[in-house]
Amino acid sequence: MPDRITSWHPSPSKPKFVPPPGAVDAHCHVFGPMAQFPFSAKAKYLPEDAGADKLFALRDHLGFSRNVIVQASCHGTDNSATLDAIARSNGRARGVAVVDPVITGDELARLHGGGIRGVRFNFLKRLVDSAPKDAFLDVAGRLPVGWHVVIYFEADILEEMRPFIDAIPVPVVIDHMGRPDVTQGPVGPDMRAFRSLLDSREDIWFKPTCPDRLDAIKEGGKGDPWDDFAAAVAPLVAEYPDRCIWGTDWPHPNMEDEIPDDGHIVDMIPRIAPTPELQQALLVDNPMRLYWSD
Repeated sequence: MPDRITSWHPSPSKPKFVPPPGAVDAHCHVFGPMAQFPFSAKAKYLPEDAGADKLFALRDHLGFSRNVIVQASCHGTDNSATLDAIARSNGRARGVAVVDPVITGDELARLHGGGIRGVRFNFLKRLVDSAPKDAFLDVAGRLPVGWHVVIYFEADILEEMRPFIDAIPVPVVIDHMGRPDVTQGPVGPDMRAFRSLLDSREDIWFKPTCPDRLDAIKEGGKGDPWDDFAAAVAPLVAEYPDRCIWGTDWPHPNMEDEIPDDGHIVDMIPRIAPTPELQQALLVDNPMRLYWSD
């Protein structure tokens, strides 16, 4: 068995930024605990346990009120750990599932009852073995009312993804802005291509998240405090204030080499959303509209 990965900071700092009341960490995960929720046999990494108790303790430490728990690839299509965390949240969490394309309507309804409000399609080859677009579109056409599709891909396949995204019949949320090269700046080719995608549909949302991934030293960035990320992303949030949601990405899958301090990640918020109005939209109004509209 491969070594298990610890990818989260052992003692994150208290952020200087105080989120507005009702703020939502709209992109986070749970891992296990493995004894109760085994990892997928197809998982590309094997993390240490990071369950609901740790997640909710971090939520309170960082000053947030709610979570949106996104199914991690290490759990495959078994959403039990995510559903368990939602059930234990006292109504303060919703979720995004990963599902088998042959999922039935009854199973989708069960997920809806458990607090799931979207499905995630992952196109990162280092994390998944296959991403069948036709099957994904079939699922997207059968989702419960009010659900959306979350897509994770890298910038170099954005143009290839455009016809698939155009065909999705429900709102779309792009994880981590499609991983642009933030060292190119706010008007670099990756950001220009991403703006073109956002302009193609009014129901495409995005997450201006993961400075620790997108501005990492090993990716050519400067690292913490992630100045390239702030410079590249702030204009995007200002231009599309009603279509962005934010999250910590805790427990930072596969970040064992450069584990970020979650307090520092929160302190990125006023650098990409400098006004109270932008912060309210990013952290409260937008995620509540997307995940708690019912």
